[in-house]
Amino acid sequence: MAIQSYKRIVTCAITGSIHTPSMSPYLPITPAQIAQNALDAAAAGASLVHIHARDPETGKPSADLKLFHQIIDTIRAKNKDVILCLTTGGGIGMSPEQRVAPVPEFKPELATLDVGSMNWGLFPLAEKITKWKYDWEKPMIEMTKGFVFENTFSTMEKMITIMNEHGTKPEIECFSDAGLVMAKYMIDKGILKAPITMQWVMGIMGGSPADPYAIIYMVEQADRILGKGNYQYSVIGAGRAQWQVTAQSLLLGGHVRVGMEDNLYLGRGEIAKSNGDLVARMVKTMRQLDYEPTTPAETRELLGLKAR
Repeated sequence: MAIQSYKRIVTCAITGSIHTPSMSPYLPITPAQIAQNALDAAAAGASLVHIHARDPETGKPSADLKLFHQIIDTIRAKNKDVILCLTTGGGIGMSPEQRVAPVPEFKPELATLDVGSMNWGLFPLAEKITKWKYDWEKPMIEMTKGFVFENTFSTMEKMITIMNEHGTKPEIECFSDAGLVMAKYMIDKGILKAPITMQWVMGIMGGSPADPYAIIYMVEQADRILGKGNYQYSVIGAGRAQWQVTAQSLLLGGHVRVGMEDNLYLGRGEIAKSNGDLVARMVKTMRQLDYEPTTPAETRELLGLKAR
């Protein structure tokens, strides 16, 4: 089917690993909360939801496949159509095989593939919190000042190979234009297949800034390195930059991602109570600019996913 040019994909990243329970009382933690937030996001207009799991007792990011089972089963019991994208970000010390474990277990349509190693600097967040709910939160945030999120060519090749074996399309998480070069190498080697799907993560310390010039630069570089027609991209803005960079992505022809993994606020001083609220605001902005969110079927068509 032909997808109209005014249609854009809305992705919602439900909980992630950046924010902690002390930063928002509404951050979904338990499998039931994460699943319900995913359902709310889909009802508000997201055709694609990005899933992390957390320890339901402490809220700490978790790679426990049992938790993923609970989340996915709960979502699928009520919505069989929304597209699920599972994380393979993993944790410190995890091997590529451990990070990508959700793929052979669940065979999702999409799974994240982080490209390029970087000093993932979340440490400025620690200066803004005066009271912590759990003991693990502050040390985890502070240690990122010296933490290198490792995504080598070897790691990427192993993870892509496993995704290819299970019919899962990699969603390339790109933190700077260096990620474009790495993706092009994988395409040239025949490991990645074009057209590829990318999320451009803007505004993380250690990566590209979240400003208009950086996004325009990324589009120009992607066209030059990958070639027009060989990629679909969506833009993520960390924190308060979310609304500005997603609006610009729409105008430049890209898609958008919102959600509590990236941003906790609906607007200045107004904390979001659910991921559905964030998606609803994004859809309202889209319609003010004369865009419409794609349906899951249209998103599958745009991204070249297998029909479920």
